[in-house]
Amino acid sequence: IVDLGEDPAVFTAGALPSDPRLLATVTNAYLGTRVYRDIIHVNGVYNGAVGDTHRADIPSPVNVRMSVAAEEHLSETFSLDTKTGTYIHTIQCPSYTATHRIYAHHSLVHLLAFSITIQRSTLEGQPITVNLQSQFTPKSPDLDLHRGPDFQDAHYLYGKTLVPEVESGPQPAVHMLWTPAPQSVTLPGEEEEKSWEFLTAIAENEESVKRAFNEGISLIGSGSLYPSHTQAWATLWEGCHVEADGPLPLRQAIYGCLYYLLSAIPPPGSSDFPFSGISPGGLSNGTCGEDYWGHVFWDQDTWIYPGILLFYPEAARAVLKYRIRTLGGALHNAQEQGYKGAKFPWESAATGQEVCPEKIYGDEEIHINGDVILAFEQYYYITEDLKLFEQEGGWDVVQAVAQYWCSRVVWNSEEQKYNINGMLQGRNLSHAFHNVCLLLGVLPPDEYHCAVDNSVCTNAVAQKSLNFAIDLGSQLHIPIPEEWKEVAMKMKVPFDQSRNYHPEYDGYCPGEQVKQADVVLLGFPFMFPMDPEVRRNDLELYEPVTDPQGPAMTWSMFAIGWLELKETEKAQQQLNKCFSNITEPFKIWVENSDGSGAVNFLTGMGGFLQAILFGYTGFRITKKCLNFDPVCPDDIKMLKITGVCYLGSKLEFTLTKEKVTIKVTKSSSDPESASLEAVLAGTGEHLPLNEGTGLRSVAGIATFPFCGGVPSSKLCIFSI
Repeated sequence: IVDLGEDPAVFTAGALPSDPRLLATVTNAYLGTRVYRDIIHVNGVYNGAVGDTHRADIPSPVNVRMSVAAEEHLSETFSLDTKTGTYIHTIQCPSYTATHRIYAHHSLVHLLAFSITIQRSTLEGQPITVNLQSQFTPKSPDLDLHRGPDFQDAHYLYGKTLVPEVESGPQPAVHMLWTPAPQSVTLPGEEEEKSWEFLTAIAENEESVKRAFNEGISLIGSGSLYPSHTQAWATLWEGCHVEADGPLPLRQAIYGCLYYLLSAIPPPGSSDFPFSGISPGGLSNGTCGEDYWGHVFWDQDTWIYPGILLFYPEAARAVLKYRIRTLGGALHNAQEQGYKGAKFPWESAATGQEVCPEKIYGDEEIHINGDVILAFEQYYYITEDLKLFEQEGGWDVVQAVAQYWCSRVVWNSEEQKYNINGMLQGRNLSHAFHNVCLLLGVLPPDEYHCAVDNSVCTNAVAQKSLNFAIDLGSQLHIPIPEEWKEVAMKMKVPFDQSRNYHPEYDGYCPGEQVKQADVVLLGFPFMFPMDPEVRRNDLELYEPVTDPQGPAMTWSMFAIGWLELKETEKAQQQLNKCFSNITEPFKIWVENSDGSGAVNFLTGMGGFLQAILFGYTGFRITKKCLNFDPVCPDDIKMLKITGVCYLGSKLEFTLTKEKVTIKVTKSSSDPESASLEAVLAGTGEHLPLNEGTGLRSVAGIATFPFCGGVPSSKLCIFSI
């Protein structure tokens, strides 16, 4: 399959991939599918109990293929236009062009649609017929479906899931209205062009689905359905744009990653459904036995979330609200294991109770708690939104995780440190927990090693969670338990002074193979304080022993580490490994480079974007400021990032080998928000960034020389 186009935002080929898993996806935050697939998934709609729960399969009325009678000189193209969020199949004949568009409406998230357009290109007046093949069957293995009365020429199907996730738990309902596709459509001889539009509406009840369908039909009547969808995407791209003057594969990878991630988040201003998180394969995947069954992992919080937060804090907030809503399940998980507070599940669905099919992961990958809190911490530093914590449950999550860590640690009198041990037999628990089986280990991000003591990542992120809880409690004027401060201050984070590096856990032997990024996460995103020499040692020790067949997101973290050290060549070697996980023609990522694992692997895409957004730019989200320490690789002449959010303002960063320009494109609408300024690390010079005039700043624009990573190009953006 050869890519025929040069536009980095449009992926075009003359044939479809032989593996149907690699077909383009059309999704929004509420529903989604792969093109030409017979099922749709709806956000938050799962079927099956506990470890069997998976995204419920809903029959797809948009699974329609277009064809024409065999003709000479016929050509076909298959395209994914990431700028408009549209899949386009085009058949070009000497006398006409037939176009099939499929899209999940980006602002009206309850709607899926497709259209057929026939456009005559000669003066001949013969009728032109296009065939439509539909394999729709109104059945599902996951829902008890019933046919309802037709509504405005649309068919009606409704039902609820068969098995709740937990006993007496919710069984979500699905209501669907759709206009059925005929076997063919014909352009009459006297017409030059005609379009047919077909609509599918899905919602949780009859009233909502009819309202959504009516809105869609009304827009079709005014010719506005598709334009309103493309306008929603245009608005989204205006606020989130990464432009690189560099190799075409890099530019395509950036557009592809942004498209698939933006497809997974609620559109700005959306509030008509409870967002239920992002799974590694997105809404296009996750049926029974496929792509982790649509469960939500640390992939969401650690890998996908940071790129979303940087551009769309409102969507990032929706991710956090999902964790807040499922706190009850996390409290249940901790209690089941005999601990206080909350243990967020390694695999989460609708309730927040553990749904991982394999017990060892659900029991032992407790670093998920720290991953969740890191997302809350980053959000607070970017937005200073105390309302989420004071009034909407955010503090409940933060304090519950702090309580968990304090109940999970054990005191090591010899080391005078708190440990998080892998086997806790014989631990002295309170009477209430005496009957709990204490064979719970610790599995670090490197899943090749289980039941370890003092996983360096787990302990470091636990310490970070506690420190954030202490700081946030002070902001909220909430008394902080002394135990939190004691455990945070004396948490063991393994370090080998003789080799000057971080062992992955107590007893780790250098040279042992690891599955994926683990210790390197200390530098980023955990930002654990360490000397550059230690950072280098960690990278050099773990890079050669990391499984080359490990998951895609790993190499982006090594790249970020090398970019921190201004080792652009080494960073590029790591980032180049990511391209073996990108498939043609639609830039679908696979989890592993051999094609195995999850497809449409948003986790790998999120990691890749972090290498661009936090690697090349050196962005670091801190308590006091947004740090910016750029590196311009040799194969990139210019990098422009538009739409970076900080404290309510929008910023644009343009990086070339000669200079860096920072522009405030939108000031905070909050009258109490402070203005921004950039402070150059090398000289201490202050450059005002408000939308006005100031020192070397015109209309909120600051420009200064770029010296390829030396201190004069490093700056911090503060509020003043």
